[in-house]
Amino acid sequence: MRLGLLPLAALPFLLAADGDLPQLALPIACRIGQNCAIQHYVDIDPTPGIGDYHCGARTYDKHDGTDFRIRSMADARRGVAVLAAADGTVLSLRDGMPDISVKIAGPASVAGRECGNGVVIDNGSGVQTQYCHMLRGSLAVKPGQAVKAGTPLGKVGMSGDAEFPHLHFIVRQAGKAIDPFAYGAKPGACGGGRNLWAPSAGLADAYRAGEVLNSGFATGPVAMAAVEENGADQLPRPSRDAPALVAFVRAIGLQGGDVQILSLAAPDGTILSENRAQPLDRNKAQWLIFAGKKRPAAGWPAGRYAAHYVVTRGGKRVIDQRFALVL
Repeated sequence: MRLGLLPLAALPFLLAADGDLPQLALPIACRIGQNCAIQHYVDIDPTPGIGDYHCGARTYDKHDGTDFRIRSMADARRGVAVLAAADGTVLSLRDGMPDISVKIAGPASVAGRECGNGVVIDNGSGVQTQYCHMLRGSLAVKPGQAVKAGTPLGKVGMSGDAEFPHLHFIVRQAGKAIDPFAYGAKPGACGGGRNLWAPSAGLADAYRAGEVLNSGFATGPVAMAAVEENGADQLPRPSRDAPALVAFVRAIGLQGGDVQILSLAAPDGTILSENRAQPLDRNKAQWLIFAGKKRPAAGWPAGRYAAHYVVTRGGKRVIDQRFALVL
């Protein structure tokens, strides 16, 4: 959805020439593909349909920014910094909104404040950057303050119109949202435009058709809420006397028709459990799948237990990930 600017005085906008656009630093202190991921891109399709800059489905209708998602609220509580993407001056900010899913709080609770706790920065020449859904009480700047690229602005949270902890990052030129991955691309075009990210941001090859956000092992069935709250690392670690051994994966960016297979193998290579899920009926922002088995009478044999998760789309593998546990 379109997230409005935080309250600020009316400012004249000057149309920036291409040469005036800043190269953007990564606005979040994490490692893309390791402890965070891009959940959604800008919707460049001008129709009621959707399309990201790769003409994929990693967006939703009228989405005007880039969502940098962390793995769990546990990570948010430990603190993941939001960073200025370019030099500029802080125009406005908001703090004090709780970090709670809008599914629980309800849309009415954030009406007119969908950005949640956030910051708007004037980057000069009619360019602004906006940082949304930040952690309550974490904002570290004030209006009028000059910042450099990389300056900590606060921390990632789940305030405002958010269902998971993430940074919603918007770039505006002359008041209009632009896609930093495809600046100047024709509406609906695939792979066009110019990438505004600095090489140091590490986003040149960041796009994935789908990816794993969390994976691990548990001692029983796993709930989406538990993974969202605690991540994979904070769940009880199975031991040789665990009542069950369960491998689980939370994947993002899946599409209708995707076929998922998650298998769990014993140290001798024997398949203990395999979950061949039905093809997805529609696009899924996230999906949790698990495969497991109850403990044998003699307990779990010592050794390496291997899990393998595969997603195929149109007969082609788009995700292929392995992970293991040693008991």
